[in-house]
Amino acid sequence: MQVEVFEGKEEKEVLELALESLGVEESEILYYTEKEKGGLLKKEVVKVYVATLENIIKFIKEYLEDLTKSMGLNVTFESKIRDSQITIKMYSDNNKILIGKNGQTLKALTTVVKQVVYNNIKTYPYIVLDVEDYKEKRIKYLERLAKNLAKEVAETKNPVELENMNSYERRVIHNVLTDNNKVYTESIGEEPERHIVIKPKED
Repeated sequence: MQVEVFEGKEEKEVLELALESLGVEESEILYYTEKEKGGLLKKEVVKVYVATLENIIKFIKEYLEDLTKSMGLNVTFESKIRDSQITIKMYSDNNKILIGKNGQTLKALTTVVKQVVYNNIKTYPYIVLDVEDYKEKRIKYLERLAKNLAKEVAETKNPVELENMNSYERRVIHNVLTDNNKVYTESIGEEPERHIVIKPKED
C-alpha cells in the first residue's frame, strides 16, 4: 500500500500540509500520527502517515484478486467512495462460494481486509464488501422481517427473539423500529450469539 509520510511540529499543521500536497480532502484519506520525542536540543517531531482511499481501494482489489484466485474463483470488482465509506462489489463465476452460508465467507473476507489495511495504516477503514447485490437484498429482507415481527409483537404483546446477527445487521433492525410507538428493540447475548429481542411497549 502506498503510504506517504509528512513531518512537522503540530498534527493539524502537518495534516493540512499532507492534504494540500496530495490534493485531497480529509474525507478522502486514512491516516495515523506518531510523535517522536526530541533530545535535549531537539524539539518533538510529529509524523503523519497518510494513504488515500483511492490507493487503499487499489490495494484491496489486488489483495482480494490474489485471495479469490487461490479459492479457484475468477472475480471482477466495482468500487465507489461515499461519505468516507469504501464499497467494493465483487462479481464471480460462483457467488455462492464468495457469500458462504448466511454470508459467513463474505463477513470473513471483510474482517480480513479491514485487518490487512490496519496493518499498513494503523486505522480501520469504513468498508463494505458485497457480492453483486447480496447485502442490499439482505438489508431489504431484514427491514421487511423487522416490520412484520413488530406488527406481531404489537398485536400479541409477546416479545420475539431474532436469530444471531452481526452488529451491522442488528443496526438495520434497530434503525427500522427506532420510531415505532408500539415496540422497542434490545440487543442481548455475547458475540457471536448476540441478537435482538423485539418487545412491546407498555400502554
